[in-house]
Amino acid sequence: MAIRQLRYNQDPILRKRCKEVKEVNDRIRLLLDDMLDTLHHTENAAALAANQVGIVKRLVVIDYCDRLLKLVNPQIIESSGIQECMEGCLSFPGRFVKTIRPQRVIVRALNEYGEEIRISGENEMAKCLCHEIGHLDGEIFLDKAIEEDENEGS
Repeated sequence: MAIRQLRYNQDPILRKRCKEVKEVNDRIRLLLDDMLDTLHHTENAAALAANQVGIVKRLVVIDYCDRLLKLVNPQIIESSGIQECMEGCLSFPGRFVKTIRPQRVIVRALNEYGEEIRISGENEMAKCLCHEIGHLDGEIFLDKAIEEDENEGS
């Protein structure tokens, strides 16, 4: 396992649509473990999408709200409600914006063993899932901003 280099700000890889993982194998499990090591090595980190460490694959790791998740090819299959959120991002240090996200989501993904799973998330976890899955589509949280908080990063 290794600590991967984070990608920041205008790095073009953050705008790339990540490719679907065709087979969950030892290489994918190693990438997920590297991503989790990177997440745990980074201050104030809750979740990480693969393109944030230069990997253009549909992989996400989350260690947030008492849940540890390794997701392969995650997709939001259902959402409901709305919530106003305050969001930051490891790839955009010191920037915080208000966004509107679903209050609740259901995500279908594969786990690290290639088994299909469904995850439901509400409130903060729904925000986190939407944020990370957005990364996989080449979207960044600034695209969803309704207002930037100039004081939050101080």
